[in-house]
Amino acid sequence: MKPLFLSATTVLAAAFAGVSSSSNPAPWRTAHYENVLGTSMEIKLIANSQPSADRAEAAALDEIQRLNSVLSGYDPTSEFSRWAKTRDQPEPVSTELLEVLNLWDTWRTRSGGVLNPAAEAIGRVWKRAESAGILPSDAQMAAAAVDASQQQWRLEPNAGLATRLTGTPLMLNSFTKSYVIEHAAAAALRTPGVSAVVLNIGGDLVVRGAPSDEISVADPRSDSENSEPIGVLHLRDRAVATSGDYRRGFDIGGRHYSHIVDPRTGHTAEGIIGATVVAPQAVDAGALATAFCVLSPEDSRKLAASVPGAEYLLVAQNGTRFASAGWNSLQSPRLPMAAAAVPQSKPGAPAADAGLWNPAYELTVNVEIPQTKGFGARRPYVAVWVEDKDRFPVRTLAVWFEKVRWLNELRAWYRDDRLRAMSEGNEILNSVTSATRSPGKYAFKWDGKDNGGKMVKAGRYTILVEAAREHGGYSLDRYEINCNGDPTQAQLPPDVELGAVSLDYHKAVR
Repeated sequence: MKPLFLSATTVLAAAFAGVSSSSNPAPWRTAHYENVLGTSMEIKLIANSQPSADRAEAAALDEIQRLNSVLSGYDPTSEFSRWAKTRDQPEPVSTELLEVLNLWDTWRTRSGGVLNPAAEAIGRVWKRAESAGILPSDAQMAAAAVDASQQQWRLEPNAGLATRLTGTPLMLNSFTKSYVIEHAAAAALRTPGVSAVVLNIGGDLVVRGAPSDEISVADPRSDSENSEPIGVLHLRDRAVATSGDYRRGFDIGGRHYSHIVDPRTGHTAEGIIGATVVAPQAVDAGALATAFCVLSPEDSRKLAASVPGAEYLLVAQNGTRFASAGWNSLQSPRLPMAAAAVPQSKPGAPAADAGLWNPAYELTVNVEIPQTKGFGARRPYVAVWVEDKDRFPVRTLAVWFEKVRWLNELRAWYRDDRLRAMSEGNEILNSVTSATRSPGKYAFKWDGKDNGGKMVKAGRYTILVEAAREHGGYSLDRYEINCNGDPTQAQLPPDVELGAVSLDYHKAVR
């Protein structure tokens, strides 16, 4: 999930007036969390009061924690983890675990074996190979695929029993996260006074309730928080899921391999780098998105046809896109760029006709938010911007916030009228569907353009990253970097509210 932020490269509307975009008649109340199901979480609510929104938010979090205690394969105390250690003995299991195990049986059959919880056995082979720095052998992959092909359990739904049949490692990932999101959104929507919910965990989300919402689709080839999306969807009462190889995987011998594996062969999925699916039900969207990263585009088309209302967009390694017949009907027209409320270039600066920023280069700013122990912590407010040698702000990369009244906690950003003016009269960015991120890790890119879209001069610029919690900790990192056409990197030490911050000025990957 890419979080709520303000950006000079994105049309942003009326955040400071406390209203939402023209497509949404009522204001969304938004909150962001880290370390929820091992990733980031955004919840947007339309409620008749802040107390109603707070109760709905708490209901969603409670439901996520409850289901995580049932289904998690990472928590050794969860019901699933305890059941997975049993063998050849019918065990009574909860309604939720029985339902999810049955869904896995269903989708394993429907996908021709592409969706298989025993793919965890293959993933472990690749993790060991990554640690050793050498690719797994064909024999190792084949052996793991044989283990994964076995029947892993037997269910007795009427009796509420499940029997574990093998010792093959299992993990209920993929669409199980979508299952949790669906139930958590329903819990929030049942709260009195709440009329709409958008719940986004790690890039998979559901839109439930009366109003519609706009969802941006992240570009798998330009994975940063402020990159232009490859699509903007206008959805009501739908679920969206995205899978891809661009945020997680195995790095061996200087090459990146997808974390998504084909359980039938033991090989990693390499043909499709991003798959986004829209469907009425979250589990269907999640299952299809993962399967489409393994299947051929033609087989994906056939499988999607078996799910009423499913639409998809696939991006291949070479950039080719494959879209379902109804995908374009979901697209929302892009709004025109809004004029910034501050000067687009330094006052009095002559028009540069030489020595401009090399357009073949870009600067990536990697920001890490320190993770607190335990489930879910609110993400701090964060501002990222660029200043020239005269401390003139030439580009705002992002401003994250939830409540306008606490924006002054971002002291350095808020005190500069020019920076605040860059965001006034602009609109909050849509929710974003993307491959699952690691919690608290974000990247921003600067293409050398100022807030008016003009290329700046090559030379030295200062990158500022500010983070603050409401009445809590505060951090401000600043670093001067020379953007003159020579690749360079820098690492900033961790601070109270900021973990490692790194800068990488390099040739852009197109």
